[in-house]
Amino acid sequence: MTLVLLGVVLLLGLSGCQLERFRVQEAAESQIILGQISDPKTFNAALSQESPNVFAYIYEGLVTSDGVTAEVIPQLAESWEMSEDNLRLVFTLREGLRWSDGEPLTADDVVFTFNDIYFNRNIPSSTRDVLRVGEAGEFPTIQKLDDRRIEVLLPEPFSPILRTLGSPILPEHLLRSAVEDVNAEGEPRFNTLWGTDTPPEEIISNGPYRLSQYRPGQRVRFERNPYYWDTEEDGTPKPHIEEVVWQVVENQDTQLLQFRSGGLSSISVSPSYFSLLKQEEERGNFTIYEDGPQMGTTFITFNLNRGKNPNGEPLVDPIKSKWFNTLAFRKAVAHAIDRPTMINSIYRGLGEPQNSPISIQSPYYLSPEEGLPTYEYNLDLARQLLLDAGFSYDERDRLLDEEGNRVEFELITNAGNQTREAIGAQIRQDLSQIGIQVNFTPMGFNNLVNKLSSTLDWEAHLIGFTGGVEPHGSLTIFGVDGRLHSFNQGRDDPPIEGRVVEDWEREIESLYIQASQVFGDEERKEIYGEAQILVQENLPFIYLVNPLSMAAVRNTIEGTRYSAIGGVFWNLPDLKISED
Repeated sequence: MTLVLLGVVLLLGLSGCQLERFRVQEAAESQIILGQISDPKTFNAALSQESPNVFAYIYEGLVTSDGVTAEVIPQLAESWEMSEDNLRLVFTLREGLRWSDGEPLTADDVVFTFNDIYFNRNIPSSTRDVLRVGEAGEFPTIQKLDDRRIEVLLPEPFSPILRTLGSPILPEHLLRSAVEDVNAEGEPRFNTLWGTDTPPEEIISNGPYRLSQYRPGQRVRFERNPYYWDTEEDGTPKPHIEEVVWQVVENQDTQLLQFRSGGLSSISVSPSYFSLLKQEEERGNFTIYEDGPQMGTTFITFNLNRGKNPNGEPLVDPIKSKWFNTLAFRKAVAHAIDRPTMINSIYRGLGEPQNSPISIQSPYYLSPEEGLPTYEYNLDLARQLLLDAGFSYDERDRLLDEEGNRVEFELITNAGNQTREAIGAQIRQDLSQIGIQVNFTPMGFNNLVNKLSSTLDWEAHLIGFTGGVEPHGSLTIFGVDGRLHSFNQGRDDPPIEGRVVEDWEREIESLYIQASQVFGDEERKEIYGEAQILVQENLPFIYLVNPLSMAAVRNTIEGTRYSAIGGVFWNLPDLKISED
């Protein structure tokens, strides 16, 4: 990570003329401008696995969550009713809903979205993983009652049902033919539809905005959807802000420059920038909001997959695979990572150790005081774990395995995220203290995604997952066939020969399913507590640090209700730009 001193020198050394070039030209009368570290990966909401993405601006689901309380609230549906046995749910859509092209949005769109897209095994959507009910993994039965009412029938009680039905609703009148048109392998044309090469005006939305422009490597523009359903009590249409602009800025220091020059409306405040920005709040006419630790996780994980690629070659070098699949090795690595130094140096003291896949804002989070295992920094214990597992040290204090192989591996992450690059550099240094050589390699995000989801030929990676108050969404991570079960990824086409799934993997999956079958918070917490303990005991992910959730927002934006749960713009349709 760029040192703070060097960052300040760089910032002070840039002239106003240089900073001015960052401003977005042809600004709308009412506009917010946000920096994003990379281009969007797709305009197809069903196929997206990345966050942030464009879909929070252009699509809505039946329900959503209040960004402060996390309570489920209506969105496209104005109301719903649940039967006493918790097996039948009826949604009523708002009256007069329309797509951004003016076509009516009806129950047919909802039924089509779930039955023909999310439940379609030939469409690789992560949403399908969290919509399976019970041990059998059956889908709900979703059917139309009339143009505004949708019936959802469950094969058994399923407590996360409301939140899982908050996925984006997609337009049947445009996508039906693409779903039904399949090639010789049975793959729908839908799977290649609405890529980022699609003209923005062809992407039809139902949210507060619609796409109006995309210039790769530069920006994405969103304009107000004239057919958006929400209004003020006096009939004034929402959203109030006419345009949102994503400015593609592949470097966090450059994003800071843009914000300080007035070119961005808001910026996520990393701990390394906090002191500098705090001094400038009044002059820059912005406010820094803070709301405890961020939701989500940051971790390193080893590739535990012992399978082979279609050419019959091991996905991971068998020598290294043996290390990675040795629990004592993973525990030694966990004890060798110096989280206190990471918090103090990289996060400037504005962070907390992370030990769980569940965010602390969730009512189902298990704290260390309640029995969650943790891995304190202890080099002596790390070395002893390795020695007890059959490793040894040579005369130069380098770690060797039982066959005399030097222990080294490649750790990859996405380039441009300076915090992760700094974490990776520290992990390389930390593990050298127990004789392990880490070859740290930041790479382009698309290359990283290709390795993690396609070729599967990686050794260790450093990334993060977004979080939420409802843990069931993580079934796509902890389900053994989930699309984000990255540490031991499964795949149907082409199949992975020789993949081994451990008993603890299946047990974690089973606990997540059990927790979805009960409704009491206390009982659910007990079950999720068992799952969190199993995750920490087996270390498929080695969790690192949770920074504080902070953002700087221009004071000209009225109505901000910041929280770690919802962020800055969870209530975007309600926000206004002041005239000052």
